[in-house]
Amino acid sequence: MRIRLLPLAATTLASLIHLNSACAEEVQVAVAANFTAPIQAIAKDFEKDTGHKLVAAYGATGQFYAQIKNGAPFEVFLAADDSTPMKLEAEKEIVPGSRFTYAIGTLALWSAKPGYVDAAGDVLKKNAFQHLSIANPKTAPYGLAATQVLDKLKLTEATKGKIVEGQNITQAFQFVSTGNAELGFVALSQIYKDGKVQSGSAWIVPASMHEPIRQDAVILNKGKENPAAKALVDYLRGPKAAALIKSYGYEI
Repeated sequence: MRIRLLPLAATTLASLIHLNSACAEEVQVAVAANFTAPIQAIAKDFEKDTGHKLVAAYGATGQFYAQIKNGAPFEVFLAADDSTPMKLEAEKEIVPGSRFTYAIGTLALWSAKPGYVDAAGDVLKKNAFQHLSIANPKTAPYGLAATQVLDKLKLTEATKGKIVEGQNITQAFQFVSTGNAELGFVALSQIYKDGKVQSGSAWIVPASMHEPIRQDAVILNKGKENPAAKALVDYLRGPKAAALIKSYGYEI
Protein backbone atom coordinates (compact mmCIF):
# COMPACT_ATOMS: atom_id res chain seq x y z
CA MET A 1 0.00 0.00 0.00
CA ARG A 2 2.80 2.42 0.83
CA ILE A 3 4.48 1.69 -2.50
CA ARG A 4 1.30 2.68 -4.34
CA LEU A 5 0.85 5.89 -2.32
CA LEU A 6 4.33 7.27 -2.94
CA PRO A 7 3.86 7.95 -6.67
CA LEU A 8 0.44 9.46 -5.89
CA ALA A 9 1.99 11.80 -3.31
CA ALA A 10 4.68 12.82 -5.77
CA THR A 11 2.04 13.44 -8.45
CA THR A 12 -0.02 15.53 -6.03
CA LEU A 13 3.04 17.59 -5.04
CA ALA A 14 3.92 18.18 -8.70
CA SER A 15 0.34 19.26 -9.36
CA LEU A 16 0.46 21.73 -6.48
CA ILE A 17 3.75 23.20 -7.72
CA HIS A 18 2.27 23.54 -11.21
CA LEU A 19 -0.88 25.14 -9.77
CA ASN A 20 1.14 27.67 -7.76
CA SER A 21 3.19 28.49 -10.84
CA ALA A 22 0.08 28.89 -12.96
CA CYS A 23 -1.49 31.23 -10.36
CA ALA A 24 1.60 33.40 -10.08
CA GLU A 25 1.16 36.90 -11.47
CA GLU A 26 3.30 39.97 -12.03
CA VAL A 27 2.51 43.32 -10.40
CA GLN A 28 3.74 46.68 -11.73
CA VAL A 29 4.57 48.98 -8.81
CA ALA A 30 5.41 52.70 -8.72
CA VAL A 31 7.68 53.16 -5.69
CA ALA A 32 8.72 56.44 -4.07
CA ALA A 33 12.49 56.74 -4.42
CA ASN A 34 13.10 56.79 -0.64
CA PHE A 35 11.63 53.29 -0.37
CA THR A 36 13.97 51.70 -2.93
CA ALA A 37 16.09 49.61 -0.55
CA PRO A 38 13.19 48.36 1.62
CA ILE A 39 11.00 47.31 -1.33
CA GLN A 40 13.93 45.47 -2.94
CA ALA A 41 14.37 43.50 0.27
CA ILE A 42 10.62 42.96 0.65
CA ALA A 43 10.32 41.83 -2.99
CA LYS A 44 12.59 38.84 -2.39
CA ASP A 45 10.44 37.57 0.49
CA PHE A 46 7.20 38.44 -1.30
CA GLU A 47 8.16 36.46 -4.39
CA LYS A 48 9.41 33.52 -2.31
CA ASP A 49 6.32 33.46 -0.05
CA THR A 50 3.58 34.13 -2.64
CA GLY A 51 5.04 33.15 -6.01
CA HIS A 52 4.06 36.53 -7.44
CA LYS A 53 6.67 38.76 -9.10
CA LEU A 54 7.10 42.44 -8.21
CA VAL A 55 8.29 44.78 -10.98
CA ALA A 56 9.19 48.21 -9.57
CA ALA A 57 9.87 51.65 -10.98
CA TYR A 58 11.41 54.29 -8.70
CA GLY A 59 10.94 58.05 -8.74
CA ALA A 60 9.38 61.17 -7.25
CA THR A 61 5.80 60.94 -6.03
CA GLY A 62 4.67 64.02 -7.96
CA GLN A 63 6.12 62.66 -11.18
CA PHE A 64 4.38 59.32 -10.65
CA TYR A 65 1.08 61.13 -10.13
CA ALA A 66 1.42 62.77 -13.55
CA GLN A 67 2.35 59.44 -15.16
CA ILE A 68 -0.62 57.65 -13.55
CA LYS A 69 -2.99 60.37 -14.79
CA ASN A 70 -1.50 59.92 -18.27
CA GLY A 71 -2.22 56.19 -18.31
CA ALA A 72 1.00 54.61 -17.04
CA PRO A 73 0.54 50.84 -16.48
CA PHE A 74 1.14 50.88 -12.72
CA GLU A 75 -1.10 48.68 -10.59
CA VAL A 76 0.13 49.57 -7.09
CA PHE A 77 1.50 52.94 -5.95
CA LEU A 78 3.73 53.32 -2.89
CA ALA A 79 3.85 57.09 -2.45
CA ALA A 80 6.13 59.22 -0.28
CA ASP A 81 3.16 61.14 1.13
CA ASP A 82 -0.52 60.66 1.94
CA SER A 83 -1.90 63.64 0.02
CA THR A 84 -1.16 62.26 -3.46
CA PRO A 85 -2.92 58.91 -2.83
CA MET A 86 -5.82 60.85 -1.26
CA LYS A 87 -6.04 62.96 -4.41
CA LEU A 88 -6.07 59.85 -6.60
CA GLU A 89 -8.76 58.40 -4.36
CA ALA A 90 -10.91 61.54 -4.74
CA GLU A 91 -10.41 61.30 -8.51
CA LYS A 92 -11.58 57.66 -8.45
CA GLU A 93 -8.24 56.37 -9.77
CA ILE A 94 -7.84 53.70 -7.08
CA VAL A 95 -9.62 50.58 -5.86
CA PRO A 96 -11.98 51.78 -3.08
CA GLY A 97 -10.77 50.94 0.42
CA SER A 98 -7.23 50.06 -0.68
CA ARG A 99 -5.43 53.14 0.68
CA PHE A 100 -3.40 52.72 3.88
CA THR A 101 -0.23 54.08 5.51
CA TYR A 102 2.60 51.59 4.98
CA ALA A 103 5.37 53.70 6.57
CA ILE A 104 6.11 57.03 8.26
CA GLY A 105 9.34 58.44 6.92
CA THR A 106 12.23 60.06 8.77
CA LEU A 107 14.35 62.89 7.38
CA ALA A 108 18.12 63.03 7.96
CA LEU A 109 20.85 65.57 7.29
CA TRP A 110 23.77 63.52 5.98
CA SER A 111 27.34 63.89 4.79
CA ALA A 112 29.51 61.19 3.26
CA LYS A 113 32.32 62.56 5.43
CA PRO A 114 32.62 61.01 8.91
CA GLY A 115 32.32 63.63 11.65
CA TYR A 116 31.13 66.39 9.31
CA VAL A 117 27.49 66.48 10.49
CA ASP A 118 27.03 66.72 14.26
CA ALA A 119 24.25 64.92 16.14
CA ALA A 120 22.31 68.19 16.67
CA GLY A 121 22.57 69.52 13.13
CA ASP A 122 24.47 72.64 14.20
CA VAL A 123 26.56 72.36 11.01
CA LEU A 124 23.64 74.06 9.26
CA LYS A 125 23.78 77.13 11.50
CA LYS A 126 27.54 77.46 11.01
CA ASN A 127 26.84 77.71 7.27
CA ALA A 128 30.46 76.92 6.34
CA PHE A 129 29.51 74.55 3.50
CA GLN A 130 29.27 75.41 -0.21
CA HIS A 131 26.44 73.11 -1.29
CA LEU A 132 23.37 71.68 0.45
CA SER A 133 21.47 68.98 -1.43
CA ILE A 134 17.69 68.57 -1.22
CA ALA A 135 15.06 66.85 -3.36
CA ASN A 136 12.68 68.96 -5.43
CA PRO A 137 10.12 70.18 -2.86
CA LYS A 138 7.41 70.47 -5.53
CA THR A 139 7.44 66.77 -6.39
CA ALA A 140 9.27 65.02 -3.53
CA PRO A 141 7.79 65.07 0.01
CA TYR A 142 11.24 64.68 1.59
CA GLY A 143 12.32 67.80 -0.28
CA LEU A 144 9.30 69.67 1.06
CA ALA A 145 10.15 68.49 4.58
CA ALA A 146 13.72 69.77 4.11
CA THR A 147 12.45 73.25 3.25
CA GLN A 148 10.22 73.17 6.34
CA VAL A 149 13.25 72.38 8.51
CA LEU A 150 15.21 75.28 7.01
CA ASP A 151 12.23 77.58 7.63
CA LYS A 152 11.99 76.38 11.21
CA LEU A 153 15.69 77.10 11.75
CA LYS A 154 15.32 80.50 9.98
CA LEU A 155 17.99 79.46 7.49
CA THR A 156 16.01 79.66 4.25
CA GLU A 157 17.57 82.94 3.09
CA ALA A 158 21.06 82.09 4.34
CA THR A 159 21.17 78.81 2.39
CA LYS A 160 19.26 79.88 -0.74
CA GLY A 161 22.36 80.25 -2.92
CA LYS A 162 23.81 76.95 -1.74
CA ILE A 163 20.91 74.63 -2.54
CA VAL A 164 21.57 71.84 -5.04
CA GLU A 165 18.21 70.37 -6.02
CA GLY A 166 17.75 66.77 -7.11
CA GLN A 167 14.77 65.57 -9.12
CA ASN A 168 14.00 63.10 -6.36
CA ILE A 169 15.47 61.89 -3.09
CA THR A 170 17.76 59.40 -4.88
CA GLN A 171 19.42 62.18 -6.84
CA ALA A 172 19.66 64.33 -3.70
CA PHE A 173 21.47 61.44 -2.02
CA GLN A 174 23.77 60.97 -5.02
CA PHE A 175 24.87 64.62 -4.94
CA VAL A 176 26.15 64.03 -1.40
CA SER A 177 27.57 60.54 -1.91
CA THR A 178 29.61 61.70 -4.92
CA GLY A 179 30.94 64.80 -3.15
CA ASN A 180 29.08 67.32 -5.32
CA ALA A 181 27.51 68.59 -2.10
CA GLU A 182 29.15 68.45 1.32
CA LEU A 183 25.85 67.55 2.96
CA GLY A 184 22.19 67.17 2.18
CA PHE A 185 18.74 66.21 3.40
CA VAL A 186 18.01 62.56 2.59
CA ALA A 187 15.62 59.85 3.69
CA LEU A 188 16.98 58.07 6.75
CA SER A 189 16.25 54.78 4.97
CA GLN A 190 18.98 55.58 2.42
CA ILE A 191 21.74 55.61 5.03
CA TYR A 192 20.36 53.49 7.87
CA LYS A 193 20.07 49.75 8.46
CA ASP A 194 19.51 47.63 11.55
CA GLY A 195 19.68 50.47 14.05
CA LYS A 196 22.62 52.51 12.80
CA VAL A 197 23.84 54.92 10.13
CA GLN A 198 25.90 52.86 7.70
CA SER A 199 28.42 55.47 6.56
CA GLY A 200 29.45 59.12 6.90
CA SER A 201 27.80 61.28 9.56
CA ALA A 202 24.20 62.31 10.12
CA TRP A 203 21.66 64.26 12.13
CA ILE A 204 18.33 62.45 12.41
CA VAL A 205 15.89 65.34 12.15
CA PRO A 206 13.23 65.40 14.91
CA ALA A 207 9.77 64.72 13.51
CA SER A 208 8.50 67.90 15.19
CA MET A 209 10.52 70.05 12.75
CA HIS A 210 8.41 69.22 9.70
CA GLU A 211 5.01 67.87 8.75
CA PRO A 212 4.71 64.10 9.19
CA ILE A 213 5.89 62.13 6.16
CA ARG A 214 3.03 59.64 6.05
CA GLN A 215 3.57 57.31 3.13
CA ASP A 216 0.41 55.75 1.74
CA ALA A 217 -0.05 52.81 -0.60
CA VAL A 218 -2.97 52.22 -2.96
CA ILE A 219 -4.11 49.69 -5.51
CA LEU A 220 -4.69 51.63 -8.72
CA ASN A 221 -7.61 50.82 -11.00
CA LYS A 222 -5.30 49.00 -13.42
CA GLY A 223 -4.55 46.49 -10.63
CA LYS A 224 -8.16 45.82 -9.69
CA GLU A 225 -8.31 42.36 -11.28
CA ASN A 226 -4.71 41.37 -10.56
CA PRO A 227 -4.42 39.02 -7.56
CA ALA A 228 -0.73 39.93 -7.22
CA ALA A 229 -1.68 43.57 -6.54
CA LYS A 230 -3.90 42.62 -3.62
CA ALA A 231 -1.35 40.06 -2.43
CA LEU A 232 1.36 42.75 -2.31
CA VAL A 233 -0.79 45.21 -0.35
CA ASP A 234 -1.74 42.43 2.09
CA TYR A 235 1.93 41.47 2.40
CA LEU A 236 2.94 45.05 3.20
CA ARG A 237 0.45 45.01 6.08
CA GLY A 238 1.96 41.82 7.49
CA PRO A 239 4.51 41.35 10.30
CA LYS A 240 7.43 40.23 8.10
CA ALA A 241 7.27 43.36 5.93
CA ALA A 242 6.70 45.58 8.98
CA ALA A 243 9.86 44.32 10.66
CA LEU A 244 11.87 44.94 7.50
CA ILE A 245 10.43 48.45 7.06
CA LYS A 246 11.32 49.36 10.65
CA SER A 247 14.86 48.10 10.16
CA TYR A 248 15.36 50.94 7.65
CA GLY A 249 14.38 53.62 10.17
CA TYR A 250 10.70 54.04 9.34
CA GLU A 251 7.84 54.09 11.81
CA ILE A 252 4.75 52.01 11.10
